[in-house]
Amino acid sequence: MAFAGGGALAAMVSHAGGLGLIGGGYGDPTWLDEQFDATSGHRIGVGFITWSLRKSPLLLTDVLKHGPVAVMLSFGDPRPFVEEIRRADAKLICQCQDMEHVMDAVDVQADVVVAQGAEAGGHGALRGTLTFVPEAADYIARNAPDTLLVAAGGIADGRGLAAALMLGADGVLVGTRLWASQEALVNVRHHEAIIETDGDGTVRTTTPDIARQIPWPRGFTARIRRNAFTNKWHGREDELKRNVVIEGPLYRQAFTDGDPENTGVWFGEAAGLIDTIEPASTIVERMVDEAVARLEQRGGVLITKGS
Repeated sequence: MAFAGGGALAAMVSHAGGLGLIGGGYGDPTWLDEQFDATSGHRIGVGFITWSLRKSPLLLTDVLKHGPVAVMLSFGDPRPFVEEIRRADAKLICQCQDMEHVMDAVDVQADVVVAQGAEAGGHGALRGTLTFVPEAADYIARNAPDTLLVAAGGIADGRGLAAALMLGADGVLVGTRLWASQEALVNVRHHEAIIETDGDGTVRTTTPDIARQIPWPRGFTARIRRNAFTNKWHGREDELKRNVVIEGPLYRQAFTDGDPENTGVWFGEAAGLIDTIEPASTIVERMVDEAVARLEQRGGVLITKGS
């Protein structure tokens, strides 16, 4: 949710009973200050791309002055930042993409572990949510039973929340569905694109990182919408690298223009479950209500069958 998850979205998620996170991404100090100002005093957190934060560690120091209640670190070793986060009385959330990441998060005594499946939009790895979450749940139960587990990847409605709870998670982290909210800092044409796209309409690829010349670590790819850009360059990454002096500026200009065909449009497989752009509070409240109804309904069925 880098740069799409701003202060207004975070505030509305928290207002609805969740914990909203500002998507700090690669770190733009001016933008981050503006987004914290836009939270209207709501209790919120902030997330960073860990390997990028290591290049500008003072960014964390500045952000902690705003008093976020939690800091989420993903895609890199959290150890260099744990002590500073704790000193600021913020909770540490570690987003993980495989079991080695989960073990690292437990080792640094993260307050919350996020098991992110490959269905998620944006950057991630290879594990699927359905098997990754219960495996992480078993490990945490054995080694850090007080640590909360949150599921991410492909969760966009109450069914996903209910399923995550049944798999052993304590809650969910929602990206794509809130990317498709009225408060998200997303171009209207990109919002139109997600409404038109089903769950088959995304691809995991390195092409946007090549075009932007952002050196992501090996093992991570981005899930974005299939479009003219991915059709042209996915599978031709070496050629894109050779032509990046020309193609890079074209990609960035298309993003600035809101062109949904010639740049990265950052959402996941949950696109197939989304047909409206709604207020974030509506999305959160409905998700919880639907999950409660599903669990009560299925619980009743199981009790009846077992009696």
